[in-house]
Amino acid sequence: MPQLLKFINNLNYLITMSRFTQLQDLVNSLEGDFEKFYDKGNNAAGTRVRKGMQEMKNLAQEIRLEVQSKKNG
Repeated sequence: MPQLLKFINNLNYLITMSRFTQLQDLVNSLEGDFEKFYDKGNNAAGTRVRKGMQEMKNLAQEIRLEVQSKKNG
């Protein structure tokens, strides 16, 4: 049974780190659209920035809930 618990904890860690990596990738992917919107006034890029920021908000909330659950565990 202790091995199963250890496996589950490792799996949870990997899932959370995967979400964190997703968040980092999303931030990095928006850099070009930020530049296009703020430097060149490209409104379509602004739409993509807003969409990406919403995705980041949702992903960050999921991570936050996972951390809170583990903390209260």
